[in-house]
Amino acid sequence: MFLTHDQRDAYERDGFVILRDLVSLDEVARIKRDLACACELRDGRVVREKGSDAVRMIYGMNETDGPTASQTVADLSCSSRLLQSAKDLVGEDLYLFHTKCNLKEAITGEIWQWHQDWGVWHHDGLERPDMVTVLLMLDEATELGGCMYFVPGSHKEGDIAGQSDGETTSVALVALGRSEMTELIRRHGDPVPVTGGPGTVALFHPYLVHGSGHNMSIHSRWHLYFVYNAVSNVMTVPDNPRPSFKAQPRAVPLQVRDEPTTQAA
Repeated sequence: MFLTHDQRDAYERDGFVILRDLVSLDEVARIKRDLACACELRDGRVVREKGSDAVRMIYGMNETDGPTASQTVADLSCSSRLLQSAKDLVGEDLYLFHTKCNLKEAITGEIWQWHQDWGVWHHDGLERPDMVTVLLMLDEATELGGCMYFVPGSHKEGDIAGQSDGETTSVALVALGRSEMTELIRRHGDPVPVTGGPGTVALFHPYLVHGSGHNMSIHSRWHLYFVYNAVSNVMTVPDNPRPSFKAQPRAVPLQVRDEPTTQAA
């Protein structure tokens, strides 16, 4: 175990848990250098903002032989800090469904509508939400800068029907509308801002409802996501599958490649 009993309880109750200063500033700096290089690429792994040349999302940084590869990201994906923490929550062997970095640039970075990640992943052919997302903050995440907001406890709602939205931004997702969000917040309370400094990590459930606003600050807000799936949660590949860097069907279990740095209680 890497996570403490209290941390595991918080995840079960709220659908997320936040770990401060889990990743070193040196590791963050190396990842950001790799991302800066990836931003220059013209590749399907690099998604740009609608009507702009600004980069919105980069996939595949865990692929050591891919065009957006980062050895630091690949190493982190198998570290006890990330992989063992994720295994503590899912309870079995895991593999990487994908990695992605959301780059919300200063002043111009756009919104992410209210949604559950499961809305897209279910369409990729996954049957069970036996997954966890590990979010790594690469910049200071502030409310002015368009930090994420979580609706605590909303993962207990299960799969919430939303509407496919491929028009609002350059990234299609299954968004939740005004009526769904109004009722959800009445049941669970106000969303909470997910803020923190570089190296902060948040683990959250695929059913957890979340979103973020426009970056109104003069500072960028870069977030890196490691999405782990249970090896037993076999993906039934649909007729028109997304690329494997977005939805990896090969369930090769990852092995922790370092020793835990904290002792679970």
